[in-house]
Amino acid sequence: MRRILVLGAGFAGLWSAVAAARRLDELGVGPGEVEVLVVNRTPSHSIRVRNYEVELDATLVPLADVLDSIGVKHVIAEVTDINVVERKVVCTIDCASQILAYDRLVFALGSRLARPSIPGLEAHAFNVDTFEAGSRLNDHIGSLPSLPASTGQYIVLVVGGGLTGIEVATEMFGKLRTAIAKATPCGLRATPRVILADHQAWIGSDMGHARPVIAEALESLGVETRPGVSVASIDAEGATLATGERIPAATVVWCAGMQADPLTARFPVARDRLGRLPVNAHLKIKGMPAEFAAGDAGWLRIDGTHASVMSCQHARPMGRFAGYNVVSDLLGAPMLPLQIDWYVTCLDLGPWGAVYTEGWDRHVAATGEQAKRTKEIINRQRIYPPLSRNRREILDAAAPVVQAPPYQLH
Repeated sequence: MRRILVLGAGFAGLWSAVAAARRLDELGVGPGEVEVLVVNRTPSHSIRVRNYEVELDATLVPLADVLDSIGVKHVIAEVTDINVVERKVVCTIDCASQILAYDRLVFALGSRLARPSIPGLEAHAFNVDTFEAGSRLNDHIGSLPSLPASTGQYIVLVVGGGLTGIEVATEMFGKLRTAIAKATPCGLRATPRVILADHQAWIGSDMGHARPVIAEALESLGVETRPGVSVASIDAEGATLATGERIPAATVVWCAGMQADPLTARFPVARDRLGRLPVNAHLKIKGMPAEFAAGDAGWLRIDGTHASVMSCQHARPMGRFAGYNVVSDLLGAPMLPLQIDWYVTCLDLGPWGAVYTEGWDRHVAATGEQAKRTKEIINRQRIYPPLSRNRREILDAAAPVVQAPPYQLH
């Protein structure tokens, strides 16, 4: 029996697997002829883009709820090595090393937070890169009242003024005030501070026309901004900047950049500055005979001009087309090219609302509560797989088509 191995069950990996099952069903190929096997480090698909929120339980979707009814197998394992010459993947399963052979591979291990060699970063900084990390941050915020009183007890320093950092910062006052209120239901309460810092000259430097909207929202919420600064070290009581300035903060949240999974280095191809693998319009890794990549680990000129971005906006269609094409390639059937001629950004700005932009120049199309409704529909409905466990509904959702832009969802 031939095997299609899908590494990762994030937005790209999950949809690659479902799309592969759909294509096999479409071609009338039974489960005894081709196996689709997903390898993921956890038993759940994580709606990663929501990890900055207060309640995270609903951000996990058990893989069994999506994959079992469509005949896709899945194992919980850590991928440790890839041999593309022998077409074998090495995994750690239940503390034991195991080799999985493949006939076709979809590499969808995604990205991870960039962690430069800054003293104290690993030991003392929080992040929202994973469900576990987001939960740890929320637990820490809730425990702040139990810490010894200090200047930085209720100060949060968010490092990284991109989309993730902005969303973390704008949600932080609510978390801090809830923690303080629970500890002191009556009487004098501490005043929290949130500081958002970035080495670029602007917060939201890539957001073009939306920067004034972001600045207005941050000022309205009371988030202090510190553009043009770099962190030299982090400890349990705060951070020291490259200038020598000290920022006291019991909570430092690192949101400064992403890199593709380091196992992309196992492929003998030139990667981009983010460590991503170059793929063609069929999502096949350029120069490779049997390997595809989708999501944050791969890149292509998504509209013929612009490179795909590390976001679920591109990971989901990349996965659907990769799954369709990996089966087609294995069975000698025609493949479909992926092209997306539109680009949008919907940035959550906490209680202030959100900002919705259209186009690569970030033309502002909606702000405030109107954009917030669209953001909530995207984050809580649009990017979820069907949760019905209905085989037909799940397979149909993986059709190799590009959805229309999400504006007007509300």
